[in-house]
Amino acid sequence: MKTPPFLLFAALLFWGWLSDFLIVGASLGALLEISRVVKLRWELDDTDFNRIWSFCVLLNIVLVGYVFTNNDEGGINAMLHGNTASAAAKSTVLTAIRFLRWLPLTTFAFLLAQAFNARPSVPLTAVSLVLRWRRRQGDRAFAGRYVDLSYPYFFVCVFAAGIHTNTGARIYFFGQCLLLGWALWVNRSRRFGIVSWLLALAVALPLGVAGMTGFNRMQGVIQNFNAQWISYFIRQRTDPLQSLTSMGRIGQLKLSAKIVIRLEPHQPGDAPTYLREASYRNYAAQKMTWYAGGGLKEFQPLAAETDETTWNLLAGKKVSSRVNIACYLNGWSRELEEPEGLLPLPGGCARLENVPPYMVLKVNPNGAVLAAGRGFLMFDALSGRGATLDAPPDERSTNRYDLAVPPNEIPALQQVIAEMQLPADAGDAEKRRRAEKFFSEKFSYSTWQGAEKRVTTNASPLTKFLLTSRSGHCEFFASATVLLLRQLDIPARYAVGYSVHETRGSGFVVRERDAHAWCLAWNRATKTWEDFDTTPASWVAIESQRTAGEEWLADVRSWLAFQFAKFRWRQAQFQQYIFWSLIPVMLVLLYFIIFRRRGKLWSRKNKTSSAAIIWPGLDSEFYALEKKLAARGLPRQTGEPLADWLERALAEPGLQDLRSPLRELLRLHYAYRFDPSGLNVEKRQQLKNEAAALLGKISAASAARNVTPSKNNSAASR
Repeated sequence: MKTPPFLLFAALLFWGWLSDFLIVGASLGALLEISRVVKLRWELDDTDFNRIWSFCVLLNIVLVGYVFTNNDEGGINAMLHGNTASAAAKSTVLTAIRFLRWLPLTTFAFLLAQAFNARPSVPLTAVSLVLRWRRRQGDRAFAGRYVDLSYPYFFVCVFAAGIHTNTGARIYFFGQCLLLGWALWVNRSRRFGIVSWLLALAVALPLGVAGMTGFNRMQGVIQNFNAQWISYFIRQRTDPLQSLTSMGRIGQLKLSAKIVIRLEPHQPGDAPTYLREASYRNYAAQKMTWYAGGGLKEFQPLAAETDETTWNLLAGKKVSSRVNIACYLNGWSRELEEPEGLLPLPGGCARLENVPPYMVLKVNPNGAVLAAGRGFLMFDALSGRGATLDAPPDERSTNRYDLAVPPNEIPALQQVIAEMQLPADAGDAEKRRRAEKFFSEKFSYSTWQGAEKRVTTNASPLTKFLLTSRSGHCEFFASATVLLLRQLDIPARYAVGYSVHETRGSGFVVRERDAHAWCLAWNRATKTWEDFDTTPASWVAIESQRTAGEEWLADVRSWLAFQFAKFRWRQAQFQQYIFWSLIPVMLVLLYFIIFRRRGKLWSRKNKTSSAAIIWPGLDSEFYALEKKLAARGLPRQTGEPLADWLERALAEPGLQDLRSPLRELLRLHYAYRFDPSGLNVEKRQQLKNEAAALLGKISAASAARNVTPSKNNSAASR
């Protein structure tokens, strides 16, 4: 079904207006309307349409791949130059929006080919890969079937015009009502009067306005809860405010071998031992949870340098090591409504370079750096020995978090100190040396926690670890070491992050099972915090023993996910070339469409080409009978079914004898016209022969009807 004149022009103009591409929309609409005036046509066959459709599909793939790695808002210049203007977290949504918004342009070539084709329709197999495959398999059911895509393209334009920011305005609503009313008016049923049609439209419009108003309000309510919903389902791997330990949990502690961080040192082998995400000061013994000692208000925003990719954490500090870190931000910021997470940084990190732009970084007194803006980051971390981001201990504070010990743990700690046999004049260095020796000689690492016998009725898991079991995972060792040093009057904090030990090529990989906890001890001599890990070194080997045999397959999946993350979040170098690399492919396809096609330029003056078959059955001989009966003063009305018209035409007395054969002929015609299997050779010949015979009888009946009055007139004159 072909659209009326200027309807597609109006739809494209409407799309261009709301999408800020008014000139583009007007130009595309004008090209389609010119086809109604220009007489030149192309004889495009099925192969040509297949190539044009493939070109449109490829164009859409290029568009999706390009905008997926660019977060800029729409616009021709923005799309061509890749200007980023919004957070990368919205890239997936923006990709879908731009893809739908640009559909009228990316599919325009196909409709233009239909408009300037000698046959004003396209093969059904060209727009369906399934039907094309079935045809190649020998299924001829849909061979020769053609469709007019004018109205589908019209609806695409109207739909794409609605892909814009919802400001509550009703311009789009009334615009689409006008366009749809125009399209429906042309194709309205003649069985109903104009008044009835207008009344139905008048009822539909207020209902549409009410529905639009309700939808806008519902959307506003949903947006208010959007951040809360996402933050509920998306949790950070490490909480900057608290760390709930697994001490006291019975059973086997299992972490996966999934790779979560990748490192590439600037100097081979120069990788940090630990990547710290956060540290905590206050231990709640009853909950077996470490707290940072303050809320999110302690996080203070950092300012980037003028290039917006460099962040100075410790200005003026000398650095000696550089490592490239790739990590994921698995949390969600309610404030920014973007991905958020703690950065895993080496100790003494002083500067971050090559950080993606438009990031938001905050730091707290415990040395945790909270980043928001992207779900995946690749950056360079520069570090050196000495000062860290951590604030000095609060030795003189009334809170004294860095020296606080829960009262219920003090008896066990005093027994341990007595067992260590510390000299009365031991300094901080000697105390640390004795503590390290105590844990290494008398404790072992284990991921299994069983129901140990109790020292006292109310003994805590940490007390049982220190006095009886003396076996546990890193959280036991880190917590016990922090409290032991504090009992020895050495400020200490509980740190969490990852251990770096597994090489991969020229770099390192960090898995979930490498998650680790250790102690930060204050060095009064240098006035710095130092890593102090008493967990037996055997823990790495023990964790590796639990590696699944299919780990290599998990690593392959992880590598593919890593490459996709780089592509998605614009961290790969090749994404800027994706658009231009596919241009040669598109040019080659255009060459085959334009220069290697078998069709010829066609003019409507060519009478032989004007008889092109648009749909199977249009060459049926029954249409000759229809014209013959119409010439007798019995024309078929618009929209009148063929069977109803035939019954009305055969009501004439002179055609009563032809009623039965004409009905049988109509049945053959319907089978030839609409049955996918068509007619076999015998039935097709029967249609031709019976149509010719009936055509002769109708001609004879018409001649007899014309001769009879003339004879009567002659007799009357005599």
